[in-house]
Order: sequence, then C-alpha cells, then structure tokens
Amino acid sequence: MTMPQTSPISRRCLLAGSLLAGASACAPRVAGIAAAPVLPAPWGAVPSQRQLKWHDRRMYAFVHFSMNTFTDKEWGFGDEDPGLFNPTDFDADQIAAAAVAGGLTGLIVTAKHHDGFCLWPTMLTEHCLRNSPWRGGKGDVVGELEQACRRAGIDFGVYLSPWDRNHADYGRPAYVEYYRAQLTELCTRYGDLFEVWFDGANGGDGYYGGARETRQIDAPRYYNWPSIIELVHKLQPGACTFDPLGADIRWVGNEEGHAGDPCWPTMPDAAYEQDKGYTGVRGAKLWWPAETDVSIRPGWFYHADEDTQVKTPQKLMEMFDRSVGNGSNFLLNLPPDRRGRIPDRDVASLKAFGDAIRTTFAADCARGAVATASADIGGTAANAIDGDPGTFWCAPAEARDATLALDLAPGARFDTIRLREWLPLGLRTTTFAIDIADDGGNWREVARKDMVGPERLVRLPAPVSPRRVRFRAVAAEAGPTLREFALFLSTPPVELPPAVPSDPSIISRRGWKIVSASAPGAEAVLDEDPKTAWSSPAPAMLTIDLGAEETLAGFTLTPTRHIDPQAAPPARWQVETSLDGKHWSKAEEGEFQNINYARATQRIAFKGPRAARFLRLRFPRPAVPAPAIAMATIGAFR
Repeated sequence: MTMPQTSPISRRCLLAGSLLAGASACAPRVAGIAAAPVLPAPWGAVPSQRQLKWHDRRMYAFVHFSMNTFTDKEWGFGDEDPGLFNPTDFDADQIAAAAVAGGLTGLIVTAKHHDGFCLWPTMLTEHCLRNSPWRGGKGDVVGELEQACRRAGIDFGVYLSPWDRNHADYGRPAYVEYYRAQLTELCTRYGDLFEVWFDGANGGDGYYGGARETRQIDAPRYYNWPSIIELVHKLQPGACTFDPLGADIRWVGNEEGHAGDPCWPTMPDAAYEQDKGYTGVRGAKLWWPAETDVSIRPGWFYHADEDTQVKTPQKLMEMFDRSVGNGSNFLLNLPPDRRGRIPDRDVASLKAFGDAIRTTFAADCARGAVATASADIGGTAANAIDGDPGTFWCAPAEARDATLALDLAPGARFDTIRLREWLPLGLRTTTFAIDIADDGGNWREVARKDMVGPERLVRLPAPVSPRRVRFRAVAAEAGPTLREFALFLSTPPVELPPAVPSDPSIISRRGWKIVSASAPGAEAVLDEDPKTAWSSPAPAMLTIDLGAEETLAGFTLTPTRHIDPQAAPPARWQVETSLDGKHWSKAEEGEFQNINYARATQRIAFKGPRAARFLRLRFPRPAVPAPAIAMATIGAFR
C-alpha cells in the first residue's frame, strides 16, 4: 500500500479509500434494527486495518538481547568474536512468561543490533549464531522466542537494525540488498509478525569488515524506505512497520516512557520532527501513531550494575498512564541477563504492575448502566458500554456538542474513566469533559481533556459514587463516536522491598567526596537519584576522593535523561588517577557513543587496572551545541 515517493496520491487517501470500501464492517450493530444505519463520512485521516489491530495491542515487550549483553555495552563496534555469545541458561518460555506477567500482549526481539551479530542461523553472514558456542552453533534465539510467544498466547515481532557496523559493504548498494535478504528471512521463517522495527541509528564509525572507518549515509535515499516497507507488507500484510516516513508507526520522540498529553495519532505527510512526534498534530493528513518505547532499566541491554535501578511497579503504572492513557502504545524493554533469562527483580516489578492492571480493569461498573445520548444515529447509545469492541455510539455529524449519559447502579464507585473512539470514522472529538451528578440531578464537571482517540484514561483524584456520569463533547469537528465508555476503581501496585546489589565489581559511592569541580553542585553526581544532575560550562572538570584505595577497571557516567536546551551530555572524556591527590597518572581519553540520543549509562573501561584513591575527570565539550555540560551520576567499577 505504500506509494513511491514521487506519487501524488497520499497514503492517507489510500487508507481512507480502503476503509470506506468496507464501510459495512464499520457500521454499528444494533439489536432490533433490520437495516444498518447510514453512517456519516469519516473526518480527517483514518487508520489502516493493520493499524487498527496494532492500536488494540496497547502494550508489549521489547527484548534487547545480543552480543552487547556479554560485552557490557549498549552499542557494539562490530568486531566482536561470535564466541562471546554463550548464554548459560537461555529460557525463551521464561522470557515470554515475564511479558505475560506484566500484562504485555506481544514481544519484539532484537534479531540484529548495530554490531551486526544475528540471533538466527542465517547463511547470509558468518557473524551469527552458527559461529557461537551456544547450542553447538545450532541455536536460534529468534525461533525459540517465536515459539515461546505462540505457547504463551502473545504476538511476536522482530527488530532488525538498518545500521550494521560489522558488514564490509555498509554504505554501498550491496549492503541494502543484504539487508533486504535479512528481512526476507525474518519475514518468512517465523510465522505471522505483528511489528517490524527499524532503528533510527544509521551511519558512523564501525569495524566494517576490517576497514575500521566512519561511514555516513543519507538514510532515506540509501535505504529507499518505501521499497523496504513495501517488502515487509508484501511478506507480512499484518505487520506494522516502525519509524521512517511511510511506516505505520512513529517514534514518540523520547525513551523516557511518556507521550504528549494528548498524543494525536496524526502527523503531517513530511519528514519527522521530534517535537511534533511527541504530541502529534491535530488534523494532520497522515495517520502515523506514536509508540512510546522505554526500558525497565536505565540501559537497553542487561548490565549488572543496574540491578538496583529496575523501575518500580509504581513507575511502570505512571508510564502506562502517560503512554497508553494519552493515546500511544507502550513498548517496554525487558533485557535478559547473561543466563538468557529476565532477572528476578525485573519479573517481580512486572508482575506487581501486571497484577494492578488486571485488578483495576477487571470490573467495569458502567456495565448494566442505562445509556442515554443527546444525539444518536440508529439507537446506538448502549453500544458504548456493552463491552463489544465491534460496536459504538455514533452521533450525527452536525451534533458536535453531543453528550452520552449513564444512569449507574446504586453503589457504583470509580476513579478511572477509559474512553475509546471509533477510529474508522476519524478523530472527531477535539475536547471533552466528564461530568457527574448526584440524586438531585445537578451536574458538575470533574475532568476535561483533549482527544479521545485510540484510548484515553482519565484518573480522578479520589473515587466518586455518583448516580449519573456523562461524556460531553466540548469541541468537535463532527458528531462524536465512542467505542467504549468504561468506569473502573483503580488498584495501586504493591510496593517491592529495596533492591540488593548483585555485582561485587561495582564500587559503592557511600564514602566518596567531591574535592573540586568547575561549577557548584557537583555532589549531585554521587547520589543515587538519576533525576538530580550537575551542570557546568565547558570544559567541565571534577575531582573525586573515593575514600579508600581501589583498583579501578573503569568508570561509568549516566547522562541526564531529560532534554534541556541549556545543557547537554559530554561528548568526550579525559581521566587521571592518583593515590595521594598530588601525583597523577597519565591521562586516558575517548568519546561517549550516542550519548545525547540514547541517554544510557556509559561504561568506560580503562586500558589496564589503575590503583587509585582520587579520580579526576575532564569533559571538554558537550555532545551537541549547548551552553553547559550536564550529567546525573558518576560511578566506578573494579
């Protein structure tokens, strides 16, 4: 369905045409009515059938597991020995079960990350599982996870990095043919896929078959994304593609677990802009919904030094509200450890979060209510509360201020309202309000929001027990629709006990002190709170007293996670060590890879062990132009 870039026909027109051709499937089903009511025309952009199914998946798992798991990196260089990949107890069913425990509906595995190592036994490259010791070179991580997902009853998808820092032909036409061949293998060997993920990182330094050089590309022109998306849709008609213009799904613009409030699923038919990706654009031509991706840990791959930084069930619930509740889908990364299993702490957090989701949304107290609409096509008011995803309330096009009121059963109590619009007729409602009334019939507004869209969660500050509750369109482009108007009483996740460190190589910062710094407030890099940060004009410098002599193998730096136009993470580092604070070792230096965009902890290994009591760090310039350099945490490891 994707048109060549030169086509004058927009993708929106094609999608709208395909949906209107099947208009009978969109008509509300109404008991006792012989003929289906005549529906109004859709307003604005509308989703394709595969996008409609994707919206209903709501939240699912990412699984970052590859060579980086064993090298303790986030980005591999491409020159890693395949022999390093050797999980000791890989258990695909345990990974799938962890996703199910969290209430996740699918799983996307990193079949190949930027280092080029392939987690399936392809014959297209030697840089793959065939040359690893795991399973005697006969293993297939992709295949085992796919089968485990089928057994667990969840969907399966794949991530295939367009960038390949191992391949000798990267940047040349031959590599694109290789990449298409990889996609063809993944799209034809592993059953139905629900999503195929293309990462935005493309081009830079790498091994490249031994060339060890930097290669830059013009990604849209080099890959010819329309042809690649067309290939995926030909081989996997139900799979949504992620990210480039012309794909089914867009990036939300951050890796923090939150979407704009609201996050409109429409965008201009133009190159992606990060700020627009975060909120979407009301009334734009292209149905290009956002996916909110975040890891349950600070990094995307497993690192033992992050065992105490697993996101709590409460944090997961907050991110659920700010992603799914704002109209985007939630993609939560679960990185297996070197055994090939999701660690216990991660599973515990997932289960507590999943239990709270299941309990909260188990009982809809709108069921059994009496629904009354101020305007209606064909008596469809009750469709919004019948629990059937294929029915909906529809107001006439001209009734832009329509309301839908529910007379509730006595004792009904709720603090969470879930709304879903009938998307094949477009995003008709711009702003809505929720009103409640007591026995006296006096209405009062308790919430007001923009957009209903795929899903909108309205959380009230405290539970209420009204006799009536009402959805009221405040501003709309056409008479509103509601596929669901549901009411729930929330259950908070249980608290987990404090996490215990499991890696003896991590040096505690408990006795550390700042000796000197180029700007005040440097103590923030020594606390355990990644939300606190230190910033300094460039060049930034600080000296740390470790409190005791240690044998250092390297240091870690965690950048600030939020985007600040006044400060950016450092681009490069210089380090010196000393036993007495007076005599310093020869400096080592290097760069932080992708630090401004990935915002993950950087683990810098020294060329050799260093006996040290004092650590002096210099950061010459920010990674992108900014008035200051900022960082959240400095650490070290033995």
